[in-house]
Amino acid sequence: MISALAWVPRGAAKPVQDEQSPTQAELAALQEGGEVQPNEADGLESEGSGSDSDVEMDEAAQIAQARAMAAAVKAKPAANKDADADLADPLAELHMEDYDTDEEGEEMKTETASRLFGSGNPGLSYYQSNQQDPNISKHGGEDDSEADDFEVHASDFVILAARNEDEVSHIEVWIYEEAGTSEDSNIYVHHDIMLPAFPLCLAWMDCRPAGDAQSGNLAAVGTMSPGIEIWDLDDVGAVEPVATLGGELPEDALTKEEKKKQKKKQQKKKKKKKALKPDSHADAVLALSWNRDYRNVLASGSADTTVKVWDLATEQCSATLDHHQDKVQAVAWNPAQASVLLSGGFDKAVCLADARTPNSEPLKWALSADSEALTWAPHEPTTFVASSEDGLVACYDARKGAGSAPLYRLSAHDRPACALTFCTAVPGLLATASTDKQVKLWDVSTQQPALIATQDLQVGAVFGAAFCPEAPWLLAAGGAMGTVAVWDITTNSAVMSKYGRKLSRAVAAVASDDSTAAEQ
Repeated sequence: MISALAWVPRGAAKPVQDEQSPTQAELAALQEGGEVQPNEADGLESEGSGSDSDVEMDEAAQIAQARAMAAAVKAKPAANKDADADLADPLAELHMEDYDTDEEGEEMKTETASRLFGSGNPGLSYYQSNQQDPNISKHGGEDDSEADDFEVHASDFVILAARNEDEVSHIEVWIYEEAGTSEDSNIYVHHDIMLPAFPLCLAWMDCRPAGDAQSGNLAAVGTMSPGIEIWDLDDVGAVEPVATLGGELPEDALTKEEKKKQKKKQQKKKKKKKALKPDSHADAVLALSWNRDYRNVLASGSADTTVKVWDLATEQCSATLDHHQDKVQAVAWNPAQASVLLSGGFDKAVCLADARTPNSEPLKWALSADSEALTWAPHEPTTFVASSEDGLVACYDARKGAGSAPLYRLSAHDRPACALTFCTAVPGLLATASTDKQVKLWDVSTQQPALIATQDLQVGAVFGAAFCPEAPWLLAAGGAMGTVAVWDITTNSAVMSKYGRKLSRAVAAVASDDSTAAEQ
């Protein structure tokens, strides 16, 4: 399944990604951390968790089996002595010991070497590479084609997807190629990065951790674990994140007293709970939002009911907001006021707070059910839209204050509305997506929303959807079937009859920019 997705700005990814082999230290660290962890989502113990006596019995059985196999191997040479003696006479008749000194054999070897590597005859010359051989006119091959396919071109659109299949979790980097005059559109997985835990949310960002001023191509990933992992998407062979915000404290960082306390706790409880870093989330991370104005700032929402603001430069939590009474499912920074943060939780509430004053009382609005998704209206940044588990979508104006009535409310889906996204090219064009497998386009420019189009993108129950900021006629969606689909809404007649002029201008503007970039 695809649990979350996000667009990567064009030009952010390196044309040719780094491919580094993991070091021995990294491999050792992965092996140490490769134990199966309990399922933290529902509090159930792992099926493989057994008592110490069971482990000792398994080890004893393995040792006994190994000794039996060793004894069998030792017995084989003695049993096969007669067979070896039977083979000795036929081998002697072949005179294999004189094979290398045979004159005829020497001629054969010389002839073979000349045929393979050439002699003084120019027609049999040996060249170090095909590029040097004048008899080969076409030097391109499969390797060149594969290298070209692996390159990220300036015209490519890049999509990040958090995927889990057969208990294996990945970040997948998808490439979408738009349809040309003679070619259809194409979408495929460029590369993926394995994750240690089930991914629940992700956010693209260009700020490197630890105060590195150089822009990058990174993804923040929230999982079932309390830590937020930062991955370098240009490192194809990455086996570890470049940084982890919060999460479990490494054992080598524990003092002797802390190790003793942790050991006592583990003896009392069957479920292991490791010590956490200071100011870390205490449960799964369900939501992430990167601040595009303050590039070193990242917000996160967790099942521990808190919202945290992180400073990527120091890799530390700078503020903790505890306005919710239940799990925090969604967070979103305001596009105009960079310090204003919106959050929605399973307490059926939406909270608006200023990150500069985290201890102040937030503005609150009540929802009809548990919060699913939030988004600000890009053309009216004082208004926001919230969806809930019952499929309802409501719009509020923050200027009207806490508890104000919604500007409009629409029954968008029969099941949870998991994703909300606005088209930046058309004011008031909202897309909603749901576990009912439908993606719907709405005209919400007035207080009487109208349905424009409905599409089943064949991805199953939809968990994530987003318009492309740079090409706002493209909408990506991912869901239960574990694949990503891109909907070009300009192919829909109802959309074009209503918004054709605005969308055509957006398409022409992007085409002009691409043409200018190609000339340079």
